[in-house]
Order: sequence, then C-alpha cells, then structure tokens
Amino acid sequence: MRTSSVARFVHCSGRAPPASDSYGPWSDTVCRIFGTIAATATRRELDAVSARQRHGGPDAHRVITGRGWSLGAGRLAVTDPAGGAQPYRLDTAPGIAVVLNGEIYNHRDLRRRLAGRGHVFPDSCDGSVLPALYAEHGADFARHLEGMFAVAVIDLRATPRLVLATDDYGMKSVYLHTTRAGGVYFASELSALLAFSRVPAGIRPEALDELLSTKVCLGSRTALRGIRSLPPGTTAVADADGTGLRLRRRRPAAPSPAPGGLRPALRREVRRLARADVPVCALTSGGLDSGLVTALAAERARERGERLHSFHLTYRGTWPAAEDAFARSVAARSGTVHHTVRLDPADFAELLPRTVWHLGQPNADPITLSTYALFRAVRQEGFTVALTGDGADELFAGYARVGAALRAPAGDGWVQPYIDSLAAVPAPLRRVLYTPEYRAFLAERGSVTDRMADRLRGAGEDRLDVIGGFETSQRMPAYHLRRLDHLSMAWAVETRMPFLQPSVGAFARTLPGWARTGKKALRGAAGELLPPEVLARPKQPFTLPVTHMLAPGRPLMELARMMLAPERMRAGGRLDPLRVTGLLDRQGRTPSAEAAMAIWTLLVNELWEQEIRALRPAPLRPAPVERPRVPVGVPA
Repeated sequence: MRTSSVARFVHCSGRAPPASDSYGPWSDTVCRIFGTIAATATRRELDAVSARQRHGGPDAHRVITGRGWSLGAGRLAVTDPAGGAQPYRLDTAPGIAVVLNGEIYNHRDLRRRLAGRGHVFPDSCDGSVLPALYAEHGADFARHLEGMFAVAVIDLRATPRLVLATDDYGMKSVYLHTTRAGGVYFASELSALLAFSRVPAGIRPEALDELLSTKVCLGSRTALRGIRSLPPGTTAVADADGTGLRLRRRRPAAPSPAPGGLRPALRREVRRLARADVPVCALTSGGLDSGLVTALAAERARERGERLHSFHLTYRGTWPAAEDAFARSVAARSGTVHHTVRLDPADFAELLPRTVWHLGQPNADPITLSTYALFRAVRQEGFTVALTGDGADELFAGYARVGAALRAPAGDGWVQPYIDSLAAVPAPLRRVLYTPEYRAFLAERGSVTDRMADRLRGAGEDRLDVIGGFETSQRMPAYHLRRLDHLSMAWAVETRMPFLQPSVGAFARTLPGWARTGKKALRGAAGELLPPEVLARPKQPFTLPVTHMLAPGRPLMELARMMLAPERMRAGGRLDPLRVTGLLDRQGRTPSAEAAMAIWTLLVNELWEQEIRALRPAPLRPAPVERPRVPVGVPA
C-alpha cells in the first residue's frame, strides 16, 4: 500500500518521502489542506502540493476546483474512519465546501445543536459539522469550535469566497502567499506551498540572524520572503474578485474555569482528548507535565479495562542528563505498557536532514531530531494519536528564564537578559561569526532582538502577563507547536495537548502570580499521581546531548564540517568562513555547550537552505552556488 501511494505522486512533485523511511501500512488519522482563491493553479500543481504533504494525509486525498479557486485535502482519519470524506459538503448547506486540518473536540455537542436547526449529517466525523456551522454563523463559525484546527471554507453562494481560520493557540499551521493582484495560495506545509509555481522561494537574509538570536522565526513571519503563517486565533477572508486577504484576530473564548480545581479540569480534558477511533498513546519525558497527562490517561484506560501505552526516547550509550529512569518511574506508578525508544547517535547525521526537511523552515532546538525519531517509533508501533504535556510551561510559567525575569528588580532591566536567554548563539559570538557586510545590513534593518525589546518594554506593567502573552502568542506557535505539528505529521501521528484546552487555560488565568510561577499549581495537582522523585526534580528540557554529539570523529561533526565548509560560507555572504572554521576547530579541541549549539544552529540553517534551493532554485546571490553532494532529507 505504501509503495503504490508514494509512486502515484512522485511524478507530480519530483520529490518523494525519504527512501529509507519505512512508512508502513496506514491506519486511520488528521489532515493536510491546501487551495487558492483569485489565483491560477494547474491540476499538476495541485497534485504536486498534495504530494509534498502526503505523509500527513495518507488515507485519502481530493481536490475540487472552480473558476479562480481550488480546495484540497489529504486525510489522516482519526474520527469515523469510514466517513468524513473531504472536502466536507452537506445537502443542508448548499454552496459551502470545507477542509479541516486538526480535530474538533466539541463536535458532538455542535452536531446536536445543528441537527436541531434542521441539518442532516451523513456520518459522525468531526469535520462534517463544519459546513452547517458556517452556514449558520458565517465567518464567525470558528468562535464555536474547541480543538486544534486550521480550517478552509469555499463559499460559492455568491462571489466565491475563501475563509481561513486557526485555533486560539496555533496548534495547526497554514502558510500563505498573497499575490500583488490579491490572490491567495495556502497549504499546511511550507514545502507544499512552494509547489505552486507562482509562490516565491527567496530566503530572507535577516532570517539567519533571527534563527541565531531566537532559535526560530518568531510570530507569523517565515524564513522566506512573501510567505507567512496565519496567526493563532485568526480568521481571514478573501474573495475571488482579488480584493485581497483581510485578517481579523478573534477575541479568545473565555469559558468559566471548570469547578473543582486544576486536576479535575485536566482530567476532563485528558479523557475528552483520549477518545478516538484509532489507537492512542502518551509521550512521557519523565517530567511533571507529560507525567501528569500520562497518569490521567492511564487512569482512564484502567477504568475501561485497558492499559495505556507510553513512549520515551533516549540514546544508546551513556549520556549526561538522561531521563529514562524518571520516565520508567512514571510508567511504573501509572501502570502503562512502557516503550523506551533507544536512538543510535550514529544515525543522527542521516536523520537530521530529514528532520529539517519536514520542519519546512529552520528551528535550532536539538529537540527536533529527537521528536522526529520518537514519532517514527510511535507510528511503527501502530499508534495514530499521542497525548503530550506541551503548553504547561507557557500557561504555568515553568521556564527558568521566566522565573528569573519575574525575580528581577522593578523597571525594565529584566528585558535584555530575558531576550538573551532565548538565543541559540550569544550576541558576542554572533557578531564575530557575521561578515562586516552582514553586520552592516542588520544595523540598517534593525535586529530582531531590538524589536523584541521595544515590544516587551511597551507591553504593560504586569510583568507576568507581558511575558506570558509573548510566550503563548509569539514563541509557542512558532517554536513548539510548528515543530510538534510538522514532525508528528511526518509520520502520520496526531498530537493532542490537554493543557491547551479552554478550561485549563481559563483556570490558569484565575491563579495569582505566585501560584502560576514555577508550576506550583501543577505540582499540587499531581500529588500522589506521580513518584516523589519526579515531583521534586527541577525542570529539564527533553533534548539532545548535542555538546557530546558534536565531537571529533562523530558522524554529526563530520556532516557539520562538510556543510559549513569555507566555500559554502563564502557563497552565502553572511558568515565569515575563517570564523566558522575556527569555531569548528575549537569544538574539536575543547568541546563546549556554546560552540556546539552555534555549530548545530548553523548546520540546521545550511541544510534547510540546501533543501529550499533543491525545491526551487533561488540563490541568495546572482552567481550560482556549487554545492558538495551530501545526504539530504528528500532526494530529488
């Protein structure tokens, strides 16, 4: 089945999923969406777009088109696998077609309400309610949804109209390009969007500085010119007459906190999100957040006479800060069937290019490689839905940098240290690595850190609210949620995040600052559910021991030397070849965390730029760049 589905689409895009990745037989799960309004697209282009994000929608695909518009989806069937054909259309909502990437958790309540309005539904799929919901509420339909979603509607009842909507946290991405004539192209993945020939693929030169300064392009900007992502909690409307895209941020829903406190609220959300028509598991890092979700999901499984499966990723050999003992302790306390996935560091040089390709744009956190490998194991074991603890740090101020900023004296002296803590590469080292020309370019344009500082200083007096707003609206969607969405869907796995549900967020907003900071409320909610050693341990990111992986003779270091060779650095014009070589040599002599993180970030960026050039030749400079042959994520 895998071979035939991949082969059917290779001719469209010229690029297929990595040949050595074993995709296995598909079970049922979420989707990838794409389309156009007031813009030209050939059927071949639409097939190519579908092909490039086929890994996230393997069960079915369909495209519908009309004069000046198109709408398509590839389905990963989680709810009612036998039903739910996309695009969704209903006899009781004529002229409306909808595609959905995500899950609507309150679809049963919506179906009952809409049935009372006379709508008839052919199946119990969550997305089937969307045409009726749009027919009743128009562009305000998304205010009634609870879940993670990117939705696209084509309304043909008058002049064709495209309506796009994202959930309040931005758990599902949609990338956009708007033409000068007011047309719109969109897709769930950036590489898929580039299959439209009229979508540009020029790299923004300042994106390299943004990556080194904040580990990712924050907010809705991407690393490519003319391409952005739709912000969280946003509804966008465009008409076929070319009047352009109008964006409106929806006011977040403000449900009353569920009675009983945090644990009952989280228990209800875990139980709601654990409902699926396909196998569900939990990801267990060994920390507080994922441990609490695992314990509550295991509790539900026991009541149903089942045992929850939990997954933890570690590395072969002995490495510092390993967490597998804590994860096993959580699993033992919760009674799960525990899977310890042991990744061989010798495979990192092969896995990293694939990880970078699936991300769509660079993310400097080494956790990306671990995440990609973990979801591969989850899929290979037959699971389609995974519950995670993501979002807790943002809602309950769990990051050390947030605590440090809150403890700082009155005034705005906290701002610069907070910004510095976000960097992949410290500012002094960035300045050393950049060429004089690139430093001058950034000085003229203004740096991303200067813009962030101005924004944070002018955002308000309540420091916790200011930082929390930045973490949830700017950093979390771009840094965490895109990574989770893209790397889980690379393996056709849907991630569900109980912390990022309305009742939990509403509860967090009612807490006084002292109870939110450091996740004190979460520790109280965990109580006897987790082992004492897990409750007492300090926060530790689930990440890769990159300092020890980038050592002489290791495959990852050899890949770095190849990709960061002087001729490549000279061709880009932004990095000083001698300084980069010196950084590599220093790491070879005396490994350090700072040098390793800088090398990792530069390596990720160079791999990503190679993939972009392979997708669509668009050199940064007029002269062609000769590139050495290296393993890439998706061979041409």
